[in-house]
Amino acid sequence: MRLHILASAVIFGLGAATLAVSAKGDDGSREQTFRQLDLFADVLTRIESDYVTDPDKAELIESAIDGMLQALDPHSSYLSPDDFQDMQVSTRGEYGGVGIEVTIRDDMITIISPIADTPGERAGLESGDRIIAVDGESMLGADMNDAVDRMRGPAGEPVILTIAREGVDPFDVTVVRDIIEVRAANWRMEENDTPYLRITTFNEHTTENVMAGVRDLTAAYGGPLPGLVLDLRSNPGGLLDQSVSVSSLFLDGGEVVSTRGRDPRDTQRYNADPGDMLNGAPIVVLINQGSASASEIVTGALKDRERATVLGLTSFGKGSMQTVIPLRGGRDGALRLTTARYYTPAGVSIQATGILPDIAISGRRIDPEAPQRFTEADLRNSLGNETGEERAEIDTEAVEQPPEDWPEDEDYQLSRALEVLQAMMARDQAALER
Repeated sequence: MRLHILASAVIFGLGAATLAVSAKGDDGSREQTFRQLDLFADVLTRIESDYVTDPDKAELIESAIDGMLQALDPHSSYLSPDDFQDMQVSTRGEYGGVGIEVTIRDDMITIISPIADTPGERAGLESGDRIIAVDGESMLGADMNDAVDRMRGPAGEPVILTIAREGVDPFDVTVVRDIIEVRAANWRMEENDTPYLRITTFNEHTTENVMAGVRDLTAAYGGPLPGLVLDLRSNPGGLLDQSVSVSSLFLDGGEVVSTRGRDPRDTQRYNADPGDMLNGAPIVVLINQGSASASEIVTGALKDRERATVLGLTSFGKGSMQTVIPLRGGRDGALRLTTARYYTPAGVSIQATGILPDIAISGRRIDPEAPQRFTEADLRNSLGNETGEERAEIDTEAVEQPPEDWPEDEDYQLSRALEVLQAMMARDQAALER
């Protein structure tokens, strides 16, 4: 049945395109589409009858759909039902689980650390513990996804972890799962009482996390914040609405971003609400080549609206928006389809080019001979910028780099961002005292 549904989905999708072409009177294109459908059916029939083993027909169809979408651009894809569910979990920012961060070390699932105030921490799990079985099933040689899937589950249900800990015999720990929230923002006071807030992803809780961070920093400072370093480095993005609402926290109304699909008449504009949580206090935004998508929307909005100074390296350059379209309510997975480009308040598309910082600073010494980090422009089938503009090469002479004796374990970009913000705060304070 699943094969029939998926095959029908392919044929229906192509058929709909055929009908659209036919409505325009292009009979040649209509006939060509039908010939391609016949070709697809011929190939599938030959595989079914002649392949050396009996193939998984559902897997063949899923692969065909995925290949069709990947031929469009690197961000359009087919999500299987399991992948669709995983995507929903990641965007919700919470899941039922035990609350531990894990990695693979020496081919074994190893706990990096238990998350504070979660069942994992309360059960006494420790950094370095190795999970050798889950509910009696061996995890030796298991991949990360399999281990995580087995440990996740509905809140209130127990899971038995068999732990290998150095110096003791393996033992079982029963952990009752709970709702684990992935905190999208972290904050602290840096040197000289300088507020710092980092956003790591844009899930459903990002805006409320950022608001909590600003409130906590305000309480720690003892009054209205005099400024903020907003760190968006290596933030891969996430939900559009969260990028808009986070930008809105630091803007007093006005445009944040606009999106345009194939038909220019479908332009949508997203505006900030009145009220700036920082009341105009200076902001320094930190970006690098890993800052993409939603983090570029925030950066572009604050830069174009002259609300922040951007420091770091040119961002990733993902200026497209994807729409997730469930198939049969998600029972057959979903399509993740690129449906629009987005534009900063100045009307600029950053697709494949990225956002240039106001102050170009590298976190490490640049080796001209070393390969540069991949960006949107390097991805296969990536969309070009509609203006024809290409991503600029890094001009090493124009980029400030750490001194040769700078310690590797110290964050040079952050250090410079703090210096820039402190100078801006001192300038504002001097203006108030005149």
